[in-house]
Amino acid sequence: MTDAPYTGPDLCRREAHEVVDMLARREVSPRELLAAARERTDAVEPRLNAMPTTCWDRADAAVDRLDAGERDDPGWLGGLPLGIKDLTPVAGVRTTLGTIGMADHVPDASDPLVERIEARGGLVVGKTNTPELGAGANTFNDVFGVTRNPYDPVLNAGGSSGGAAAGLATGEVWLSHGSDHGGSLRTPAAYCGIVGLRPSPGRAGGGAPDAAFLIEGAQGPMARSVTDCALFLDAMSGFEPRFPTSYPAPPTPFREAVRREAAAPRIGFSPDLGGYGAVDAEMREHLTAAMALLERSGAIVEEATPDIDGLERTYHTLRGLTWATAARTISPAIRRHFKATLEENTVFGESLTIHDIAEAQVARSRLFHAMLAFFERHDVLALPTVGCMPRPQTEEWVRQVGGQVLEGYMDWLRFAFLATVTGLPALSVPVGLGPRGLPVGVQLVGRPRGEAELLRVARFVELAHGGPLPVRDPA
Repeated sequence: MTDAPYTGPDLCRREAHEVVDMLARREVSPRELLAAARERTDAVEPRLNAMPTTCWDRADAAVDRLDAGERDDPGWLGGLPLGIKDLTPVAGVRTTLGTIGMADHVPDASDPLVERIEARGGLVVGKTNTPELGAGANTFNDVFGVTRNPYDPVLNAGGSSGGAAAGLATGEVWLSHGSDHGGSLRTPAAYCGIVGLRPSPGRAGGGAPDAAFLIEGAQGPMARSVTDCALFLDAMSGFEPRFPTSYPAPPTPFREAVRREAAAPRIGFSPDLGGYGAVDAEMREHLTAAMALLERSGAIVEEATPDIDGLERTYHTLRGLTWATAARTISPAIRRHFKATLEENTVFGESLTIHDIAEAQVARSRLFHAMLAFFERHDVLALPTVGCMPRPQTEEWVRQVGGQVLEGYMDWLRFAFLATVTGLPALSVPVGLGPRGLPVGVQLVGRPRGEAELLRVARFVELAHGGPLPVRDPA
C-alpha cells in the first residue's frame, strides 16, 4: 500500500505486533514508546481532538510495575501505549462519558477490562473521545467538542469510538479500545481506514456493571491491521468472574490463528441486505469491485442474503431496553444535560411494553437460526459497514442515502444491527481507498464465537487489497 504523508516518529508508524516483538527482544523500551507516542499525540491533537484526556505520568509510573521478564501470555503487550474510550473507567483518570454532568468525574477504580489490559502489559496513555454516552455515529460532545476525520477535517470520523479510530489512523497509539452497539466500533473503523472488531458477547468482558446481563453492547479491539486486532483481542480475552457472560479464552491464541491463511474463503456478499439498507451508488460500486478482487485472489464469492425478517423492530426494542436500563442508575442531574437525540432514545426505551420485549426475544432467536442456515454455505457474510462515505461532521446524522430520505436517527446505520441482534462477531476491515481518496471498510460477520475464522478471512481480505492502510498525518 502506498505510503501517505507522515512526519511523526518512525516507531509510531509500525504495527503493534511488530513493536511488541521488539519489546520482547529488548530492542526498544516502554519509555521510548511513551516518548514517541507523546511526541506524536502532541503534534496531531490540535488538528484531530481524538484523545482529549491524557495520563502520561500515570503510564510512566506503570512502567515500573511491568514484569521485567518475558511472558508466555498470548496477550502480553510488554509496555505498549494504548487508548481507552471515554465511556470506560480508568482509575485516577478523568472519565466524562462525554456528558456535561460528569465533566469532572475521576473514578477510583478501573473497569475490569482495563485491569486485564494493564495486567497484560498495556500502558493506558489517555481517554479517547466519544459522543455523549456513546449515542450516535458522530463523535462530538459538550465537554471536549468535535473529533475530526484524519482524511478530511470537514468530515465525520464516525462514532461512537471515533476518537479511538482517528488516533490510530494518525499514529497516536498502536492499539485502542472501543465499544459497539449500533456499529460504534465498525463505523469509525470504516471511516478512518482501520480495523474494528465487535466480538461475541462475553468474549472481552467489561461494560456497564448495572447492565451485566445485557449482551447487545460489546467491548472490543481497534487496530491498524488484522494481526494487531488479533493481538489486542488476546489481551482482552479470558474469564472474568465479575461479568456473568464471560468465558475462557480459546486454547489457540487469536494472533496464532490469524497466521494460518484462509484458503479460498466462501464469502456471501449482500450489497444492501435485500433492500433493507440504503446504499449510495459509489459505495455499492466500490464494494462490488472489492469482491471481484477477492475472487481473483482465490475467494469464492456469491451474492446471497440471509432471512432478516423482523430485524429493524427487534434491534430498536433491544436498544431501547439498554437505554431504559441505563436510566435506572443515571442521576437526574446528569440526564438533564442530554442532547435531544439521546433523551429521545431514553424516552422510547422507557415506553416499551412487556409484549415488545418478548416479541424481540422471539424474533432475535429466529434471526440467529437464519444466520446458522446461512453459514452452512458461507464462511462469512460480507456487507457494507455503512451505506455511505463520510458526510460533513456538522450533519449529526445522515438523512439521505441512495436517494432514500431517512427519518430515524439510526436509519443510516442499519447494516450494523444484524450482528448486534444475533450476538455474532463482526468487524470492519479496509478495502482500499475509494471516492475522493477516502477509506472504505467492508463488514464481515462470522459464526457464533467464530472470531478466529473471522480474523483469518479478514486477513485474506486485507492482503488482497495490499495490506493495512499506512499511518498518516491529519489532512
